[in-house]
Amino acid sequence: MENVIPSFISPQLSSEELILETPLKLGVLASGSGTNFEAIANAINQQQLNATIPLVIYNNPQAKVKNKADALNIESKLLNHREFKRREELDQAIVDQFKACQVDWVIMAGWMRIVTPVLLEAFPNHVINIHPSLLPSFKGIKAIEQALEAKVKITGCTVHLASLEVDSGDILLQAAVPVLPNDTLETLHKRIQIEEHKIFPLAIALAAKLYP
Repeated sequence: MENVIPSFISPQLSSEELILETPLKLGVLASGSGTNFEAIANAINQQQLNATIPLVIYNNPQAKVKNKADALNIESKLLNHREFKRREELDQAIVDQFKACQVDWVIMAGWMRIVTPVLLEAFPNHVINIHPSLLPSFKGIKAIEQALEAKVKITGCTVHLASLEVDSGDILLQAAVPVLPNDTLETLHKRIQIEEHKIFPLAIALAAKLYP
């Protein structure tokens, strides 16, 4: 029997606390494989999150999130950041697309671009990000590598409101993950990702309760 590695999620919430009477309209931003997007979509399909995803925007032409969106019959659109001279121009294009779909929450599901006031002011307190560390520790890129280099014994992931300062903003939900003596980047990343998929849908529902 495979050993179960314990994790801890805080705050601990009951399913009743996260029931949403009105469905949310989520606009998803993704740059890579789209596993967090897929986890959110699965939670919606399993009626664990009362929401729809009218549009996924991705910035990398090779991003596998497009294939996942196609498989789930969710519309996706490429906005290649290299075709925009300034970050603000990209964010304005994102705002235009999401507003056209009447999106009310923007979900950064592995979005590897720094957001600007253009996006944040268009959706005040309604832009959510996920980061693979227990913030405020290990902000920025290569957070898992930072944790391994620091030899911490516990790391994890955080869902928070996005802000102008990278990987800051009000924390919504966190999951703690032990760092094992023989962990590599790959093994630790895999366990953190499992917790990300658990807490992201919960954090979206919690955010909708806290910031209606």
